[in-house]
Amino acid sequence: MIRNENEYQEAVRRLREEQERLAEHRKRLEEMDLSADEVNRVIDPLRSFHEQLREEVESYERLKRGELGELQNLHGLGTMLVALRIALGLTQRELAERLGVHESQVSRDERNEYHAITVDRASRILDVLGVELRSVFEQPIIPLQGPRRAAVGE
Repeated sequence: MIRNENEYQEAVRRLREEQERLAEHRKRLEEMDLSADEVNRVIDPLRSFHEQLREEVESYERLKRGELGELQNLHGLGTMLVALRIALGLTQRELAERLGVHESQVSRDERNEYHAITVDRASRILDVLGVELRSVFEQPIIPLQGPRRAAVGE
């Protein structure tokens, strides 16, 4: 995941370079009179890396436009906190200042996607970002199996 503008610029540069390298490599292979299938077998792993990098760049660009997606059952909370910061146009340094911590702490936390973050800490980050998180519990379609527990007063 691209977390800041420097990483984004580096990824865009690498994407351009990889695109040129891929085209040059394809041309050399075709000059060797390889069949289209043989060329594709050699190029596919390189193309896969290129596509992954392109998807990361596009994902960061969507976040910069404020397109966040949804959070399901708190899975991906850490990634969503990074995404919120990016969508709000804040740098890691600015978030660190708002939280009263060193920038390196935010950088480390984001690199680890806030692994094992506490609810209190997540709440504090959401507060300084000015974001309200709402949760809804949805009733299961079928009741959970197992012994029925008596309700209070039964």
